[in-house]
Amino acid sequence: MPFDLDKLCGDDLFGIQCLPYGIFQPSDGSAPRIGARLGDHVLDLFGMFGDAYLSASALNPLMEQGRGTWNELRGRIIESLERPRLRDLVVRNARPLNDVHLGMPFEVADYVDFFASEHHAVNVARLFRPGTPPLHANWKSLPVGYHGRAGTVYPSGVPVKRPWGQSASGDGQAIYGPSRKLDFELEVGFVVGRGSPIGQPVTVDDFDDYVFGASLVCDWTARDLQAWETFPLGPFTGKSFLTSISHWVVPLAALDGARLPLPPQDPVPASYLGGEVPAWGLDLALEVAINGHAIARPNFRDMYWSPAQMLAHMTVNGARTRVGDLFASGTVSGPREDELGCLMEISKNGTHPVTLGNGNTRSFLEDGDETVLTGHALLPNGLRVGLGEVRSTVA
Repeated sequence: MPFDLDKLCGDDLFGIQCLPYGIFQPSDGSAPRIGARLGDHVLDLFGMFGDAYLSASALNPLMEQGRGTWNELRGRIIESLERPRLRDLVVRNARPLNDVHLGMPFEVADYVDFFASEHHAVNVARLFRPGTPPLHANWKSLPVGYHGRAGTVYPSGVPVKRPWGQSASGDGQAIYGPSRKLDFELEVGFVVGRGSPIGQPVTVDDFDDYVFGASLVCDWTARDLQAWETFPLGPFTGKSFLTSISHWVVPLAALDGARLPLPPQDPVPASYLGGEVPAWGLDLALEVAINGHAIARPNFRDMYWSPAQMLAHMTVNGARTRVGDLFASGTVSGPREDELGCLMEISKNGTHPVTLGNGNTRSFLEDGDETVLTGHALLPNGLRVGLGEVRSTVA
């Protein structure tokens, strides 16, 4: 046996409890196809099972099969790992990660970004709008969001080219040039695997039937461009230049054990944001590092709005979902100084630079900086489910 399968199955982050999906291309130049990560290997699922949709170069054909197939496939993978008589099948179709090329996991149909952390919303408001109420009147009645650009969602590893655009000069006039305040936003994204008819909202209780899985997301933001253009219609060129996602989509079933009650919501949300199942969040421990130095460790459990509420609000007006829709949480920030999910908050809009472990300081990202977002779900039995990473360098 070329590797220890038992050890791989018990991997701390990417063992049998995780099995995230992605797209890989073997080093022999054969066509990209769907794989499942196991430790430091990827399993060739088409080679193992032969289903036509597993030979696709994106997860969309798998997602189109529906929740029954999602659960069945995960069950077949787990059975192959647990039953000795099937282990030869696994060994023949396991490829070392350092011997494959990882690609974009799915074709993005639409992209929506939310603003679901109360801690982040309050912190940013105090920086952008000092002396005014930190939350707009609508913030606690609905999950605020905006439509981004599906065409600029790229996988981990694609460099971040510093965007150019308009920002404010010292005398309040517009100037054109490269952003001087390039920032990351640490987020969690959810991938929709089922389409809905136009005019038919998706309820919070339908979440499990529609969402295929979760992925780490970095919402790159040019804060100076954003500040100049945000009012009256919200984010545009300050965010649309690039959004980065992990190579891996963690199936929703792998995150079941990480669900926990949502923090109290006051006032009580509108009826369509409630459901028979109490609102739930996810216990996801996240981290962001710049040039190898960790600067923040927020947790997704501190979010005000739940993933199911985001999806319900996204479709409440009858907007349809499509296979491959991506919606992200917005910056994940917690109540403590070491739990802030972007440099805008950490550096107080550049007035308090953060010191990295090597003594260098950063107010915002500089050319050549490498930002790495990582995370994992915490399960009650002590196991962890890895979310992969989003790694990008400022070009």
